[in-house]
Amino acid sequence: METNNKREFTRRKFLKTTVVGSAGLLSPKLFVGQERSPGAETVEVLNPENKVPLSFIIDDSTCLVNMAYYGIPQFHAAFPDRYPQDWRRLPREIPDAFVREFGEWCRDHGVKGKYSIVPYPACVGWVDRFLPGWSAQELSESLALVRDFMSEDWDIHPEMISHTRVIDIYTGRPYQEASPEYMENWGWSQDKSAEVLTEYMAYALRILRNAGLYCEGITTPGGFGSQNRENLALGTREAVREVYNVDVPHYFRDLFTDPEQSVQPRVKLAEDLDSDDPKCVVSIIGCTGDWFGGWDGLTPGSVDRFITEDLQKGRLVEVIDQEEPAILVCHWPGIYYNGEKTGFNIFKEVVGRVHAKYENVLWMKLSEIARYWAAKELTSITRDGDTIALNAPFATGRFTLRTTGRLSGAPTVQTEGESVPLTEARSLSALQSGSWYAENENLFLCFDLSRGTTRITL
Repeated sequence: METNNKREFTRRKFLKTTVVGSAGLLSPKLFVGQERSPGAETVEVLNPENKVPLSFIIDDSTCLVNMAYYGIPQFHAAFPDRYPQDWRRLPREIPDAFVREFGEWCRDHGVKGKYSIVPYPACVGWVDRFLPGWSAQELSESLALVRDFMSEDWDIHPEMISHTRVIDIYTGRPYQEASPEYMENWGWSQDKSAEVLTEYMAYALRILRNAGLYCEGITTPGGFGSQNRENLALGTREAVREVYNVDVPHYFRDLFTDPEQSVQPRVKLAEDLDSDDPKCVVSIIGCTGDWFGGWDGLTPGSVDRFITEDLQKGRLVEVIDQEEPAILVCHWPGIYYNGEKTGFNIFKEVVGRVHAKYENVLWMKLSEIARYWAAKELTSITRDGDTIALNAPFATGRFTLRTTGRLSGAPTVQTEGESVPLTEARSLSALQSGSWYAENENLFLCFDLSRGTTRITL
């Protein structure tokens, strides 16, 4: 673990960016997408494969440690009038056997999403060193389960460093004061500069890198950065780029359950799009509360809040019918609710109902959704007659366009001199990468978008 007192984060990436303390805004500001040229108004970027993305965000997960068991007494110390429950009645461990059972069920049903690994969970121990109370072999096997099995379907995120106490990253020790101002969930992050937040998040990412895990994004614990959003966005972008060299970092900070609020991902801080080093960061928005079981073991969940038995109502119906990404949110201790599978069983029923109602849905990792939205918002599009030209700063899979026109043959996609014809899909619902479908005057084209210039000939 890299914990010496020498500053590990290089400042070079901040030289061209204005950084201010507190909650000040940064430059560049939120990027709202490329302008379309005359003629390109007939070209619309759709959801991938013309389907609604689904994803499942799992918070408060890590190797072996039940974050509720070890976190509640620390939260109570910060807020003596809150968290009065008997945390000792909770299981101290969420076993790997349950992680595998959950992961296998999800794979069998196509479910994908994000799974946190808290690097220094509730200050119990370090996932790249040792966890007191578990053997070195148990920790090694737990990491292997995440690295070799779970990560195929799940993005791995740090949820800051401890998810409880703020850590002095130059000593590796929690700050002495256990007040809300020195808890990751509350006050500490609200007035920090982007540089300080970058260093803190990069520290968390390095622990997971040391443990052999790959990350393209970050999850914020509780209210981390809630009053300091632009510095949080820039800090995330720079930390993930610094540690993992990811071109489209993303983070999960917000969820909206109000039907009036859009849950489309937000593409932020885009710059240098025409250079060899384009930059952006994507804020992923959840659309549900934690209605599976709750992180603290106090409130059992409800399937009907997600989707009712008659499949007509519920938060997921609202979002999917609007064709916006439907990203469910839970806390891992609630899926393993008080040592039972209460939350897991609710999730199974939710997935069953969604699949019974909808065919036009597509389970995706958060990184896949982030990359798609970056390409959707930032790719410039021009059309000249039967030729559509795209200039993409970021590559993505299953890029889907709707345009108008009549075909004399199969459309072709040309990248770097190679021209590949698309294959006609048997129906619009069967559209997938490398195919096209015609419906009246509408043409639907789906292909893997490369970075740089792509030309489509109709």
